[in-house]
Amino acid sequence: MSLLALDAKGGGVVAAALAIGAWVAKFVAVVLVIATFNFVLVHAAPGDPAQVIAGQSGASDEKLLAQLREEYGLDKPYIVQLGTYLKRIVTLDLGYSYRQQRPVRALLAERLPATLLLTGTAFLTALFLGIVLGTLAGVRAGKWSDTALTIVSLFLYAMPVFWLGLMLVLLFSVRLDWLPAFGYVTIGVQMTPLQRIGDIGAHLILPAISLAAVYLAIYARLMRSSVIEVTHQDFIKTARAKGLKQGRIIARHILRNAILPVVTVAGMQAGALVGGAVVIETVFAWPGLGRLTYDAVLQRDYPVLLGIFLVMSVIVIVLNLVTDAIYRLIDPRVSLRAAS
Repeated sequence: MSLLALDAKGGGVVAAALAIGAWVAKFVAVVLVIATFNFVLVHAAPGDPAQVIAGQSGASDEKLLAQLREEYGLDKPYIVQLGTYLKRIVTLDLGYSYRQQRPVRALLAERLPATLLLTGTAFLTALFLGIVLGTLAGVRAGKWSDTALTIVSLFLYAMPVFWLGLMLVLLFSVRLDWLPAFGYVTIGVQMTPLQRIGDIGAHLILPAISLAAVYLAIYARLMRSSVIEVTHQDFIKTARAKGLKQGRIIARHILRNAILPVVTVAGMQAGALVGGAVVIETVFAWPGLGRLTYDAVLQRDYPVLLGIFLVMSVIVIVLNLVTDAIYRLIDPRVSLRAAS
């Protein structure tokens, strides 16, 4: 990013301010382009929201349909609807839900924390375990432990997330009765704040594991390949020739260099992780954006869908910025190369 590059050159306050302004301008431009693309795609889908709303009210005569289209602006040309939608985005007005008769912003504010909790937990779990297991497999390449970790990784990668989730429910909830099967928190039970946190954590375990499994396998396989590649570099041979212990070589030389591709892929897949939450939240009745997306698709609730897509896009952009920052922390040479 230009912000990081300018900072690496030792630019002053003015340069940093210009870089921040440029980044904000790019951020707004990207968000508006994505919003326009989402609007075109959503409105190109078959189905008439007015007919859905009228059908739910038990009437669908032409007069009612015309009234509903006029009330929600559906009778206007697409270009006019698009212009109105983009103007609302600039003022952070995401519209009004056809189905739930509530502002979209309020709906998203209710559901977003649950989705961030689920995806954040799954992301960190997959990244941490993927790096650890991939490193173990890489430094023990060709041995039985490497083969076992490879088989486990391939098994998790090949397993559909919804199927894995259902199997975990059958094992840990139905048969063993260790963990709750569905929902976000136990309903109808008085709990202290600490008990509530523990209850939410118990409900979080199964959906987070199900969502993290595929990405854990990807990160483990990528980390293994990267560790094997770095292990054969000359500077690693030099470190061994100096008599450094294996643990220090792994921690200070191999891990630091091998982790960069994993961080890059993890940042790129953050958006897929948020998208994958749609399936998991539906399977586990998790009250997040994924479940809201599923309901909005069935109900042709365009404002809610557009609001969800916009929020997910912003999350992905922010996560990519965080990835750039992490990249620089791991290897400061990255920003210097970008600036050259």
